[in-house]
Amino acid sequence: MEAEQAEAAASKAVLRLAGTVEDSIVDGPGIRYTVFVQGCPHHCPGCHNPQTHDFAGGSQADMEKILEEIRANPLLSGVTFSGGEPFCQPEALCELGRKIRAMGKQLMVYSGYTYEQLLEMGKRRPAVLELLELSDLLVDGPFLEEQRDLTLLYRGSANQRVIDLKKTREHGTVVLYQDDYCQGLW
Repeated sequence: MEAEQAEAAASKAVLRLAGTVEDSIVDGPGIRYTVFVQGCPHHCPGCHNPQTHDFAGGSQADMEKILEEIRANPLLSGVTFSGGEPFCQPEALCELGRKIRAMGKQLMVYSGYTYEQLLEMGKRRPAVLELLELSDLLVDGPFLEEQRDLTLLYRGSANQRVIDLKKTREHGTVVLYQDDYCQGLW
């Protein structure tokens, strides 16, 4: 009964969307479909997407349209959830993430929270842990303008990490992503 209630709640999840990019080459390995969620509590100075901060902004996502666009592009390596702060909408993103994984696509998530903070949040909000479980890569930590570095892979400041979540789960400790031109990762 409890599982049925959780599934019913998830099916009613609404995703607040800032926008999408159908073929990004900067938001993770390979060609990616990027979902920019609306709403962010971090307000990092120098943020690349300040228009996504307002939780009342953006629009309600048409999840079926997003899934159709993903299915229509056979060149996509995966999907990236960015923002805004994806972990402010984990229920809706889990619903979308499950369908993306069922297509065999990789999933990457950006967050202004650290991995350790997300694990703590997950104790109170199980969808946070599920979204981590669905994801292959996580870029964690706030953007720090004083540590800005445009040479870094998939991130904007030196304090942020690109975490290989699959290997992290296997090893029980944080394992950073190593880009070997994506060979053998997926």
